[in-house]
Amino acid sequence: MHILVDTSIWIDYFISGANSTKLDSLLEDNLVVINDIVITKLVPFLIAKKATHCVELLRSITLLPLKIDWSEIIQWQTDCLNAGINGVGIPDLLIAQNSKQHNRAIYSLDKHFCLLNQVIDLQLFE
Repeated sequence: MHILVDTSIWIDYFISGANSTKLDSLLEDNLVVINDIVITKLVPFLIAKKATHCVELLRSITLLPLKIDWSEIIQWQTDCLNAGINGVGIPDLLIAQNSKQHNRAIYSLDKHFCLLNQVIDLQLFE
């Protein structure tokens, strides 16, 4: 199964963090996918740091098309608030929606996805 890799994992990866080996393995097996939200969060910083190799790596990864269902995003945010889950940002909700639309697990260090999983059924990669 292909894995949608979130921004937090990429940041960890680019600084040779604890998850580098796991992501290397996923990359070698061609199991990584990404979307425009993650690209947009990472690429400007990488360009500013002149990390062109990292930008090229990200742009070479299969891109999941985004089809935003704003009604669903509003419902999920409402469900989160009703469950006492505050602070889940729109980008994380969009990433969650994108993963569900394409039946992909999310690989992230962001605790928001664990919180979201209490309200919507997400596949989380560990």
